[in-house]
Amino acid sequence: MSNMKERQDAFERKFAHDEETRFKIVARRNKLLGIWAGGLLGKDDPEAYAREVIKADFQEAGDEDVFRKIRTDFDTAGVSVSDDEIRTKMVDLLNDAAEQINPQG
Repeated sequence: MSNMKERQDAFERKFAHDEETRFKIVARRNKLLGIWAGGLLGKDDPEAYAREVIKADFQEAGDEDVFRKIRTDFDTAGVSVSDDEIRTKMVDLLNDAAEQINPQG
């Protein structure tokens, strides 16, 4: 019976570790995305804007809240970047962030 408990505990530890790693990767992606978007928006402090993007991710599950923030800010500032470009950048930066957080894959 203890062998089954050990297996369950190991599975739970791995799940918790994987979720923590995923959270870190998405947060890093959002920071990189914010710095990219902040540059296009002409922000004096792209790092501060990146923090706004990171905070936007806590509004709802998934990436739509982050996308909406970037899209709205681009529209307000008159920055001509398509939805597809934003979404492609989000995917590219997620891959970059994953490599930075977990280089072994």
